[in-house]
This record gives sequence, structure tokens and C-alpha cells, in this order.
Amino acid sequence: MSYKFRFKQKSLSGRFLFILGLVTFVACTALGLMFIFGGDLFTQFNLAANVRITIGALLLVYAVLRFIRLFKTEPDEE
Repeated sequence: MSYKFRFKQKSLSGRFLFILGLVTFVACTALGLMFIFGGDLFTQFNLAANVRITIGALLLVYAVLRFIRLFKTEPDEE
């Protein structure tokens, strides 16, 4: 599957979905960093340090994938 980057003006719903995607990216990034570096924030879950870091890393990977997908479009959606 080949993808092209889209740099044209978006419709109102396209802009809304773009902003929603950015909010999702920022939220997943913030939550992932909180899991990794905020040791005292998640004491109520009784997670070991390595499990907490793994969850944070998975959230960061998901955020990066969402960010990449935000700017890609399939060829038939042009």
C-alpha cells in the first residue's frame, strides 16, 4: 500500500478529526510519560516498576503510530 501525504485544505469534519487526532496524540504521550516517570502517581494500582515502564512505552509507541497515521491518506481518498 502506497501512501501520499495530504497538504490541501480540509473540510470542516476533516479539520475536526485532525484536531481530535492531535488531542489523542498529546493525551497518549502525556499518559505514557506519566506512567514512565511518575512513580508515585500510580501507587494505587500496585504495579511493579518494569510493568509500569512497559505500559508507558506501549502508550508512547501507540501515540507515535497515531501521529504518523494522522498525516497519511490512502490513494483512493484523494
